[in-house]
Amino acid sequence: MAKLRRSSKYDKRVRSILIKHGCLESEEVDEALTAARAEGASLTEILVSRKFTTERKLLRAISREMKLPPIDLARVSVEEDVLEFLSKDDAEMYNVLPISRLGDILTLAVHNPFDILKLDDLRLMTGCELRPVLSTEASIQTAIKRAYDKSAKRMSEIYDQLVDPDVEDEFEADDAEEEFDPDSSPAVKIVRLIIFQGIKEGCSDIHIEAEEKRIRLRTRIDGVLVEKPAPPKSLNSAIVSRIKILSNLDIAERRVPQDGKFQMRVEGRKVDFRVSILPTVHGEKVVLRILDSSNLKLSLDTLGFEPKCMNDLSSALAEPWGMILVTGPTGSGKTTTLYSSLQSIITPEENIVTVEDPIEYQIAGINQVPINPKRGLTFAAALRSILRQDPDKIMVGEIRDRETLEIAIKAALTGHLVLSTLHTNDAASTITRMVDMGVDPFMVASTTKVVCAQRLTRRLCGCKSPADPPKARLTKVGFSEEDIATMTLFKPKGCSRCKNGYRGRFALLETLAVTDRIQRLILDGAQGLDIKTAGIEEGMLTLRRIGVLNAARGNTSIEEVLRVTAADA
Repeated sequence: MAKLRRSSKYDKRVRSILIKHGCLESEEVDEALTAARAEGASLTEILVSRKFTTERKLLRAISREMKLPPIDLARVSVEEDVLEFLSKDDAEMYNVLPISRLGDILTLAVHNPFDILKLDDLRLMTGCELRPVLSTEASIQTAIKRAYDKSAKRMSEIYDQLVDPDVEDEFEADDAEEEFDPDSSPAVKIVRLIIFQGIKEGCSDIHIEAEEKRIRLRTRIDGVLVEKPAPPKSLNSAIVSRIKILSNLDIAERRVPQDGKFQMRVEGRKVDFRVSILPTVHGEKVVLRILDSSNLKLSLDTLGFEPKCMNDLSSALAEPWGMILVTGPTGSGKTTTLYSSLQSIITPEENIVTVEDPIEYQIAGINQVPINPKRGLTFAAALRSILRQDPDKIMVGEIRDRETLEIAIKAALTGHLVLSTLHTNDAASTITRMVDMGVDPFMVASTTKVVCAQRLTRRLCGCKSPADPPKARLTKVGFSEEDIATMTLFKPKGCSRCKNGYRGRFALLETLAVTDRIQRLILDGAQGLDIKTAGIEEGMLTLRRIGVLNAARGNTSIEEVLRVTAADA
């Protein structure tokens, strides 16, 4: 990638600094400046290469003028995780090198500290506050090559040395796999390594993306994608083919999306993977969703819900019939909440049946039905059959259409407790969403017991540091000045044990109990905002308020709460 255009302003600024600090005579600097323009090089390159001055003297002068510390890059060893903040192409284009990170402050070696626009670009790209340190253009170019090549070489060595990782396939080799010759293929080792490292880091998804000149590898850790060192572009087709073979997909089909699944044994336990393959302009993109049941906490008490919300959900689960809905975006923990709810009500005296797409975790004591649309087994068709199986409690993985919703409501009316999910933004809008889908408001009001909205937010690591409360935002959420004055808020700092100051996630749960007042509003055709206002007046805690309460307890930061929750007004 080409470097940014050289700045004549930078050369003129360096010229004046050198003359000001008595490093060189003006005639010498002008001679070097003329040579730099003729050769298309920077003034500092010419000054050092032609021995007008030394790099040390040059940096000392600019350092004194700019009040920035110089750095000897020849003596610096850059950690690989710091290089993840900038790709090699970006580092070469801007001629900068990430050196170290402390909290949200990134130390960056630069040769032109006068270019404020470039530093602003880098601040946005890295998401960090920058602490510039001075070096020369030539030293930075050499250090970039050394640091990034070392990182790439280390990854290559890991791939080459990975002969027998603690990962064993659960599938017998078939004809296709024998033709692929997995034992001698580096793609087998790479896929195993990527998966093994992803599980070790506790990621939920692995993204393998084909770009024009490289493979981009990212893992989602605590809800945020993190870029990782990737294998060479030349192995992209082999890696995708290996994943297709594991998932029993068509390795010859590259023009249409494919979905599959497979299972592997990792460190003595079975881990399930959902696979999605999508054709893109530069090749196929693969996303692996990791379903590790060893991380599943099937107990409502361990999910950390607010007492009010826990009471609303528990009361609805204790009802003999009705409907309980959990809403939220993909990856917000809805399925875990539903599984935990079922776990809390499993008894030998009752028949509990679920219909899911796909079955993410297998639970003893429950009959779980996977849907198969290709064979006509949709959510609606499966739900009709389940009702003939003498069920007591039913879980529907997701309500996607009017037909499924109508059958679920009829099941709730005929003496069954039905649990399911919908994709809406908050609890109140779920009510209006069901009415908009064509269901009679009377049916919605008479069957729905509680509606929950859920989000996952990152938990602060123990290295957190105190932060000033944003009074205007807290007042808008409903906190008084007295409440704000007594709050002790924290912000992420960052240490060797965490990712940017956060470790793990926990759930925020908003519950709207359908009381007599809420029922009347539903029957009157009230809008979501009116239902939400009534719910708040009856004691409902919104997602934003629950998030702020957790921030006040030191569980998370205000910035994280604002990221995952919407304003109440």
